[in-house]
Amino acid sequence: MTEASNWKTGARGHKFIASFSGGKDSTLALYKAMKAGEAVGLIVMLEDEGDRSRSHGLPPAFLQAQAESIGLPLYTAASSWASYEENFIRLLVNAKDQGAEALVTGDLDMPEHGCWHDKVTKIAGLKLGMPLWEMNHRDVVEEFIQLGFITIIVTVNVSLGMKEADLGRVLTLDYVKELEARGIDPCGEGGEFHTAVIDGPIFNKPISVSKGKIICNGEYAFLPLELTE
Repeated sequence: MTEASNWKTGARGHKFIASFSGGKDSTLALYKAMKAGEAVGLIVMLEDEGDRSRSHGLPPAFLQAQAESIGLPLYTAASSWASYEENFIRLLVNAKDQGAEALVTGDLDMPEHGCWHDKVTKIAGLKLGMPLWEMNHRDVVEEFIQLGFITIIVTVNVSLGMKEADLGRVLTLDYVKELEARGIDPCGEGGEFHTAVIDGPIFNKPISVSKGKIICNGEYAFLPLELTE
């Protein structure tokens, strides 16, 4: 048995910190891990200026609203790519000092050898839990939707089959079929799109948002979200 074979159950029976993007995969991984262990907080890495998340481009106020609805503290660090690893490890060490024993991530296709999260958790002295690791992408999305999570498309890459018109759409089973018919991975694992979760079984209340004006930047288009409460 390889060490990686424990990744899917790495949070079982442990206190854990979760790497959180605000999107569907990290939210589903958090949900699964919370069934097996005890969550002690969420980690979100921000862009250099600290005005949006590095992964999904979400504003800190939205991420804070998610964390409050889930009932977990949010730990952030504004970071350039050059200092990303150093700052991420610092957050992990801080989490360990507060009782965390494992890091949970929403990765699906992480390679068994050369896994970055495996590297940083070992440096910090934590176990690694990836509940979605090696799951079929369609199965991930279907489980997420059938559990009652609600998520909307907030970033698209128009060079990979997505359209500006996709921004703001809710991910449903019918929409997933439409995306697949367009040749798009149902999880957006090729970088086609990112999502923001606004409700679900681990949320105490839905996140009420208004949709801003679409921003285009090269092959990407973004839908800004603003809290309405």
